Amino acid sequence: MGATKMPREADVAPAPVVEGTSGGWKPANPAPLGLTGFATTTFVLSMINANLVSGSALPVVLGLALAYGGIGQLLAGMWEFRTGNTFGATAFSSYGAFWISFFVLVQLDIVKIPATEANSALGLYLWAWGIFTSYMFIASLRTSGAVAVVFLLLAATFIILGIGNSGGNSSIVHLGGYVGLVTAVAAWYTSFALVLNETWGRTVLPVFPLGG
Repeated sequence: MGATKMPREADVAPAPVVEGTSGGWKPANPAPLGLTGFATTTFVLSMINANLVSGSALPVVLGLALAYGGIGQLLAGMWEFRTGNTFGATAFSSYGAFWISFFVLVQLDIVKIPATEANSALGLYLWAWGIFTSYMFIASLRTSGAVAVVFLLLAATFIILGIGNSGGNSSIVHLGGYVGLVTAVAAWYTSFALVLNETWGRTVLPVFPLGG
């Protein structure tokens, strides 16, 4: 069977030209990597928060939190700096750091917190991320509808989990888990749409651009 020359992805869906690049080199879009790293880790943790999977399965989240949601997303954030995308660089770098900090919190720090204060401490941690995500949602209104939905759902997830953990209310934590699952699906959709559209060189799945 004779060899067939297949077109490269870069030929089918070339990356956008970035000012300042030399020799015609163009960076790929790092957003799909950051989004799916976030979505996958969020999905697994949210299954536990929603009580659809036993809390004893929490260690399975830690590898994802460190490698994919953490380091993978952090790298995507660094590449967003290279493309000149301030929003993407801030978002992916921050949530990559979030997952790395989550790994450290569960593995090293949580045992240092008195049991009577653990819920309020975790609630404080989640509320801080809820505040950050809320103002990033406002900024996302100049990106795309798909991205804005992700940030709206994520802000709701952090706030609900913050309320549930601060008050030691497992029912509210379970609700936050369900909202987290929807957030993960929205992030997966956005990642899938970006990969599909750039690989095929046309809009296959819409992301509903908002910027003017």
